[in-house]
Amino acid sequence: MIRLAAIMLATVLFVFANNVMAQKKPGPWETPAKYKTMKGKGDLATGKELYAKHCKSCHGAKGLGDGPKASGLKTSCGNFSSKDFQAFTDGEIYYKTTIGRDEMPAYDKKIPDDADRWALVAYMRSMKK
Repeated sequence: MIRLAAIMLATVLFVFANNVMAQKKPGPWETPAKYKTMKGKGDLATGKELYAKHCKSCHGAKGLGDGPKASGLKTSCGNFSSKDFQAFTDGEIYYKTTIGRDEMPAYDKKIPDDADRWALVAYMRSMKK
């Protein structure tokens, strides 16, 4: 019984590790110039609530790209605490969250209020290392 459990666990870990390693790093994601300088104010509490509802399943509780759905994606979710992510302007993050691409869904319909999407940007900003 213990041997069977160990084999099953090893199989699950092997499949998970291979899938994560098979994920590709996303390519460049160009942001239109008008978004790059946009700034908004967002309520952190609202952003945290929206993040838990819409983002956590892929991006993970701390934005590390390790949510429960992340291993099933073809592309890595990235890490919101990384220097690369934090180097994006608020407008770039807002654009990418609003428009989406590939496996990243657009949130202009799911989160139709601009103030709520800016709250999400503010919350993602709070995930710095």
